[in-house]
Amino acid sequence: MKRPTTGRSRHSGGPNVGRPGFAWALPATVFFALFAIVPLIGVAVMSFTSWSGLGSPEFNGLDNWNKLLGDKVMMQSLWLSALLTLLGVVIQTPLSILLGVWAAGQQKNRAVLSAIYFIPLLLSSAAVSVLWRALLDPNFGIPGQLAGIFGGDGNLLGSQAGAIAVLTFVGAWQFTPLHTLLYQGAARSVPPVLYQAAEIDGAGTMRKFFSITLPQLRNTIVTSGILMVVGGLTTFDTVLILTKGGPGTDTTITPYYMYRKAFQSFDFGVGSAIALVLVVIATAISLIMVRATGYDKMNSAQEGI
Repeated sequence: MKRPTTGRSRHSGGPNVGRPGFAWALPATVFFALFAIVPLIGVAVMSFTSWSGLGSPEFNGLDNWNKLLGDKVMMQSLWLSALLTLLGVVIQTPLSILLGVWAAGQQKNRAVLSAIYFIPLLLSSAAVSVLWRALLDPNFGIPGQLAGIFGGDGNLLGSQAGAIAVLTFVGAWQFTPLHTLLYQGAARSVPPVLYQAAEIDGAGTMRKFFSITLPQLRNTIVTSGILMVVGGLTTFDTVLILTKGGPGTDTTITPYYMYRKAFQSFDFGVGSAIALVLVVIATAISLIMVRATGYDKMNSAQEGI
């Protein structure tokens, strides 16, 4: 005889409630389509046209794409964008993990120090860039007052190496708190029983960190990494305010080059092609990271399991 169902899910033990219907996702789907898909299609179409912002766009086939393939500044901008993104990931990831794990603890004055540390996250990128532009002024800023430390004329933005170092530092100063917050939440969700078992086995602080904490943060590391990559590839206002792509074109990253082409040279066709390149690269890297790390196959509610 077939036993009657109890209305409980055999996997979760909770009520056997079905998945929400498509209607639940409809508002978000419509919003995403109107403000993401439709504009993206428009940019893709415009990349095959010639338009100065006046009159009607004229179809020019692959002319814009041929220009980009032979454009040395465009190739350099892709390399610079990749370099700044890589530097951001390499510097911000370990800092965020260490600070996040620390902030998840019970240290004295931890809450106050964490609140102070998160202040840069509350500021806009434009405000942060203006602030550091003033602080790094070679005449009246910190380098000018501490010439013995910074050397030379104190103009850190006057060379490619100095400008890239400043952009990397300013990005880390502003956005490391965001990723620290992600790791703080993830570290607090690690089951305490794992640490208790490790202590019984005689594991020290370092062993618990590398054997328990880091593996449990795997999903968060991937999520944070994707945010860093996408954010690094789309950085614009920091470069616009701090370096204006200089000296020369030494910090002309791809988003800034797109701005120059579209809104300074009024070549919206080429600007649209550059924007499309950025979208494709950022999407491809994100998908590769998700697949390579196995993030898309994680089913557990607990990190790293």
